[in-house]
Order: sequence, then C-alpha cells, then structure tokens
Amino acid sequence: MSRTSTLPRRLQPMLATLTDAPFDDPDWVFEDKYDGFRMIAEIRRGKVALYSRNGKIISHSYIEVAKALEGVKGDAVIDGELVAIGNDGVSHFQLLQNALRHEAKLVYCAFDLMFENAVDLRQQPLLERKKRLKAILPRDKLIAFSPHRKEHGTKFFAEAERKGLEGLIAKRADSAYTSGGRTSDWLKIKTAKRQEVVIVGFTAPRRSRPFFGALVLAVREDETWRYIGHVGTGFSHRVLEDLHARLGKLRVSKSPFSAKVKDEAVTTWVKPSLVAEVKFAEWTSKGELRQPVYLGLRSDKPAKDVVRERERPRK
Repeated sequence: MSRTSTLPRRLQPMLATLTDAPFDDPDWVFEDKYDGFRMIAEIRRGKVALYSRNGKIISHSYIEVAKALEGVKGDAVIDGELVAIGNDGVSHFQLLQNALRHEAKLVYCAFDLMFENAVDLRQQPLLERKKRLKAILPRDKLIAFSPHRKEHGTKFFAEAERKGLEGLIAKRADSAYTSGGRTSDWLKIKTAKRQEVVIVGFTAPRRSRPFFGALVLAVREDETWRYIGHVGTGFSHRVLEDLHARLGKLRVSKSPFSAKVKDEAVTTWVKPSLVAEVKFAEWTSKGELRQPVYLGLRSDKPAKDVVRERERPRK
C-alpha cells in the first residue's frame, strides 16, 4: 500500500446506485445511510492516512480521528463515513462544518474492509469483510462499526423515516468490493430527495438579508453546465457570510449557460468550482429543482463530476 497525496485506483471507494423504493430480500442486508462524507482510512505500521472520496489526503483536518484509528489491529484499508452527530443522536451533514470548530460530535462509521495486513479482501463476500472489520476496530468514542440487518428493507426504511435518517444502503450480502465502481450490488434508498449541485453565481441581497439573495445552481450535462434553479433558503448568518467571502474570490464575467436564466440582471457569476448539497421536493418538467433548501458545501467531489442523480428501479 503506497501512501501518496492522492488515492490509488485500487483504494478508491465503491459507490452505490440510487434506487426508487425499499424492498425485502433474504440475499440482501441493510445499513443506515449516514449523512456525512466518505472517508478511506489507510493504516500502516500504526500510522494513519485519511482520504476523501475524490482522493485528497485530509488527515490534517481530522487529527483526532486519525489518532483514534492508530488503535486498529494490524495494517488495514477501511471504508467508512465521517459524520457529525446532533443532539437527537442522528448524523446531520450541516453539522460537519461545525464539528471542525469543535461544536459537534465527530464519529467515523466504518462499514467495509478492503485490505488487511496486505491481503486483498475485495473479492471476499461482504459479510466476511464486515466480520473481519469488526474484529480489528479499536474501542474509541470517535470510531463506530456500522451494523447491518438482514432481509426486511421495507420495515427498516420505515424506521429510518421515523428517526429522521437520510435513508438506507442496501447491499447484496455476498457482494465483492468494486473499487471506484458504481454497481447494482450496493443501492441507496433515500427518505428525502437530495442532489449535489455546483454553485455558478449568486444574486444581490434583498430586504434585510445581508451578503446575497440566492445561489444559482447547475449540474454537468454533456460537457456543459445545465441550469437547475436557485436556492435561497437554508442559510444561517454565518453561512451567508462565509459563502459570500469564498464566492467573492471566484468572480467571473460571463454566465456558464448558453441561454438566459432568471435574475441575470442582479447575478454575479462565479467560477463553477464549489460543490454543495440541497434537499428538494421534486424535479420540475423543465429539469429544475422545486423548493430546494441549502444543506452545506461538499469538499469530497470535484465540480466536473456533479451530474443529475436519477433513480433506477432495482433489477
């Protein structure tokens, strides 16, 4: 396992495919879908390197988590999700930025094991990998093993909705680990609609709100940027201020769109580099977000990879 500033292909995370409904199947297991961001942990000779989903080394930002993972038994490459837990006991994406300021509880939820003591486990069945993972994790308040339950996805999904969770991840119990691949062996089932978006502009502030009125949003489509709407809710005063400062450094003179969009006369365009996440009611017939709410910035995915996520029926 070579340690570099970017993640080698064989260590890249396996991705889940969005599906349209929960289901029951004895050949599948179900895990809670955590509302955080993906993090690969590489432990070698007691030293820990942490990587984001897009392969950037982020150990320096989460020193306490890295320190806790030094307690892993032997060498390992672990897949998991870094989450911030709120007072309700549920992970919330919005709290992650607060956690960096020590205002929320951070936990690394480990759910898969790719390598153990230089042995490649990726072709082993999922449940065997999880059994090995549970055995090597240290007892630490910053580290959690992600449990799974069998077969009854419909029941577990209803429980996730009641608890206010983001959803479930369904996994074929005997599935291999496909590094860097998105397969139908892992499915995500969301309790609410969410979408990663790229910020391409902001409008002038209105009435009593400072800094800006709304963000202009886009996704990548056929090597161009597609307009998908504006988001003007979900911002605290601190978020408005922080975002405005970041966007001010990214100003550009031209719109990224070939056609006009609403409020262009009061829009400041920015370089399409900041990725955010929103929740929303539905997609309109024009392909725009209805009633979007801003949740926060994502640093774990490059803007060029942000496309509209479409639900697929399970085969």
